[in-house]
Amino acid sequence: MIGFRRAFRCGLAALAVTLAPASVTPVWAATGTVRIEVVKAGFIVGVGGGRGTLVFQGRRYPLRVGGLSLGATIGASKADLVGRAYNLRRASDIAGTYTAVGAGGAVGGGASGIRLQNARGVVLDLRGRNVGLELNASVSGVEIGLR
Repeated sequence: MIGFRRAFRCGLAALAVTLAPASVTPVWAATGTVRIEVVKAGFIVGVGGGRGTLVFQGRRYPLRVGGLSLGATIGASKADLVGRAYNLRRASDIAGTYTAVGAGGAVGGGASGIRLQNARGVVLDLRGRNVGLELNASVSGVEIGLR
């Protein structure tokens, strides 16, 4: 029993050390606004894609969005999301892979919200509406790039 507790504590410590660099906020960073439209469909493996816009330091940057979810996914939905992008030093910092683990659903329509982070420390805090029928409990990855 003591061996299990020690292994558990060591595992938690290793996880904390692994995640710590990803949560470090840059010394100087700015905030932008983001609007994203994503369409998803799937059965077991969900695939989605869309487009969006980043407004940062008075300029508009078109975005492309791609995504994949693995797990229990079924249905199709469309999400229109708006929010903020935190910790940007330059517009290109928004590019990268964002991950989130969670569960959710949409039937007909409903509110949605998500908080994602990429390897550069950029945090997207998005809210919006889901339209469609989708149930999921999955690990999702979202790839965002400048067009």
